[in-house]
Amino acid sequence: MILRQILRLSSLFRSAVSVHLRRNIGLSAIVFNKTKELDPVQKLFLDKIREYNTKSKQAGGPVDAGPEFQKDMNESLARLQRAYGEGDLTKFPEFKFE
Repeated sequence: MILRQILRLSSLFRSAVSVHLRRNIGLSAIVFNKTKELDPVQKLFLDKIREYNTKSKQAGGPVDAGPEFQKDMNESLARLQRAYGEGDLTKFPEFKFE
């Protein structure tokens, strides 16, 4: 009887330690990945996102968007303004709660 309880407690202890170690290993992997250099595909992906971000800021909108895009955008905004009233539909609305 006592032997069974000891074995049960030891298995509970082992499972708790196992979970704890797995969590620590998972967290340490994240920390080590941040300190190491990114793999080439991740680095290329991040570089392209940053490059698009700078081009987007310089262009003031979508990059490489032709006159068709601007025409469609203006038509859509006009249609939405007719349906939902006046106001600037390109900005997020500001809410004021009292």
